[in-house]
Amino acid sequence: MIATKTPCRLAVRMLTLAALVATFSGCGALRPRHAPPAAVEPQVQVPGMPDVRVWGDAFSPAFQADIVESVRQEQRSGLFREGDTVSILAISGGGGDGAFGAGLLYGWTQAGNRPSFKMVTGVSTGALTAPFAFLGPAYDEQLKKVYTTISSQDILKLKSFFSWLRGDSISLNDPLAKLTAEYVNDAMLKDIAAEHQKGRRLYIGTTALDAQRPVVWNMGAIAASGHPDAAALFRKIMIASAAVPVAFPPAYIEAEANGRRYDEMHVDGGVANQVFLYGPMLDMASARKELGVSRPRRSFRVFVLRNSRLKPSWDEITPLIRDIAPRSVSSLIKAQGLGDLYRIYATALTDGLDFNLAFIPDSLDTNRSDEFDTRVMNVLFDTGHDLARNGYRWFKMPPGLNGAGNGGGEPPRQRMGEGGAP
Repeated sequence: MIATKTPCRLAVRMLTLAALVATFSGCGALRPRHAPPAAVEPQVQVPGMPDVRVWGDAFSPAFQADIVESVRQEQRSGLFREGDTVSILAISGGGGDGAFGAGLLYGWTQAGNRPSFKMVTGVSTGALTAPFAFLGPAYDEQLKKVYTTISSQDILKLKSFFSWLRGDSISLNDPLAKLTAEYVNDAMLKDIAAEHQKGRRLYIGTTALDAQRPVVWNMGAIAASGHPDAAALFRKIMIASAAVPVAFPPAYIEAEANGRRYDEMHVDGGVANQVFLYGPMLDMASARKELGVSRPRRSFRVFVLRNSRLKPSWDEITPLIRDIAPRSVSSLIKAQGLGDLYRIYATALTDGLDFNLAFIPDSLDTNRSDEFDTRVMNVLFDTGHDLARNGYRWFKMPPGLNGAGNGGGEPPRQRMGEGGAP
């Protein structure tokens, strides 16, 4: 790996490298493809598993129906009582910085007030964390092991330079696939399916690169489908969501529309969203009307784990393309991440959700030459763990609002467990 002092190191360097590789790639052999044309986008489905995927940037009748059904499942299973506070968790991307969010969840359990989340969403490294977070404290030790013992050798294997010129990535993700298969086994999928049937929901985001659109996958529905390919698809989606373009090969997922088969190219969910809630996919007012509810009967809280520092970091840039390009991309990723927080905050205000945000302390030095440096990941994990175990003080709005600038003061905070917190 190449040393850098910017966030999202792997994504930044690999996206920058893409332009250089393209310059020399010429006319190498290409993987044969049959991408779905734009005209069939609304009809695209997974063969044998209808409605397990939806477009994440538009209203989705399938997503709406699933949320409504999840409430009915709650009522049948007795998951939540009338008046209970219902919690939602959204986990962002961030590469090796995902160790911070994993540590915070681990420490939250030890603090004794970690809720059982109604919904968990994940993108990129957050997609790798999300199944463990969804299943709760019983999977904490596995989550800790994943984020404190792995190294780059457990994630990727570099190809030869000449393979770069003829392929879709500079590395193989075979090590990550092996790691995912080890942890995301039949027992985990069975547990996820059981929670799905109770009315809880697990969603993971990828980016359909041909369409330039986010895709949201209903992972619980996949686990509960009984389809013989469910486990393979579940793992492929997790890997796709973490597939940083150029660094990792895209995931080619079989799709069908109007009776014809296609292969969709999916890459890192962070290309479209660094973190997501439900946004335009759900019309809360009409969902309540369908359920016969005129007003909210419960209080809802959304917790956002942003696996990144948010404060701008100053660094004198050498006037060379190799330094200007990655610095520009890293700045774009940071700005995109802030925009995603503002969107979730706006959704929370509109739909009456209590907003709570956690992110890596600006004072913590996370610089390293290797994205998956085990030592630094342990520092990140321990930091998240210690903050949560001692009662993390959640930020009540994104930076930059209420007069709090990114380079100045902090937005309001509330300690975990105060003011009616779970």
